[in-house]
Amino acid sequence: MASSSKISEREVIEYAKKSLLDELYSAAIYVRLAKIFKRKKTIERFKKMAKMEARHAEFWIEFLKRRNINVENIKTNTITVMFKTILYRILGEALTLKLMELGEREAITVYSILLESPYLSSDEKDKLKKILEDELLHEQEIMEEEEVFKEFTEHIRDAVLGMSDGLVEVLSVAAGLAGAYGNPLNVAIGGTIVGIAGALSMGIGAFTSVRAQRQVRMGVLYRVRLMAKHVYHLLRNRIVEYMVRKGFSKHIAEKVAEESLKNRELLEKIIAEEEYGLREERLENPGKAGFYTGAFYILGALVPLTPYYMGFSIPLALPVSFIIAAVMLGFMGFVIAVLAEISIKRKVLELILSGLGSATLTFLIGKLASWIFGIEVE
Repeated sequence: MASSSKISEREVIEYAKKSLLDELYSAAIYVRLAKIFKRKKTIERFKKMAKMEARHAEFWIEFLKRRNINVENIKTNTITVMFKTILYRILGEALTLKLMELGEREAITVYSILLESPYLSSDEKDKLKKILEDELLHEQEIMEEEEVFKEFTEHIRDAVLGMSDGLVEVLSVAAGLAGAYGNPLNVAIGGTIVGIAGALSMGIGAFTSVRAQRQVRMGVLYRVRLMAKHVYHLLRNRIVEYMVRKGFSKHIAEKVAEESLKNRELLEKIIAEEEYGLREERLENPGKAGFYTGAFYILGALVPLTPYYMGFSIPLALPVSFIIAAVMLGFMGFVIAVLAEISIKRKVLELILSGLGSATLTFLIGKLASWIFGIEVE
């Protein structure tokens, strides 16, 4: 994306066209989502957001018309809207909200750049500032909706990471075995054994890691509570120091310190955050983390083994396994990118290329082993 200082008039027009199309799609999709979701508060929010996006689209239509740009061909495609709506229905409310949030953030970035452009009039900038305020409000409302699904989202993350690990590892193992043996059943059984072992290892590892993290956090919070209860007056100077370091004046810092001494919960929160780096967040359940990671690891492991269990010959099973794995890796890369709020395209390509690359290398190693040890491939 071009920086605001280098943006040309032509780029402003292109941004405006894209913004118009994005606002039109957002308005149409918010209307459809309001009919899909069940919670009344969510429905009302999406209806309100749809009306706002429609008003934003009107601004961009007028903006482009003033520059003699034909806007008749800038319109939504019904099939695209239907496809996105179906996709959101499949992904569920939690991931849909994440995608909506990413869309709002992209709009905020574009509008912030355009506000610094010299090619907009003062009146246009004033109106665009109001639109930017709306987009920031949309982002905040979507984030509030996401809080309902925070625990569920954490489990999705565990499941997808476990599934991607299982798929990549067993795909590589299966490819290596396929290169060494000619019997698809041997490949399926060998891959399954590796998958079960990996699922147990990953599940136990996730359980142990989350449990240890939880114990450490609880231990720190316990110590903080004891300090806040018995020696709270000694923590005053620490709080003043923290606030001054953040850039507050000493006067304000002392006011914050005095206020925190009157409220033990606030005092505990400041000490936990500033001294120990513990932010206020929901603690993940170790048992659930271990279960989701292990269970979805074995599910991911079974995906590339499907054609071998179906009795396909090695020359057919191998490419089919790679194709199925590529599709699944692409989907999991998409989900990971949405949850982590990173580039979707980059993450999808990263998972597909790394997974298939690892499997291809392992297949070649298996072929080499077959040749060295004289294993006959049927």
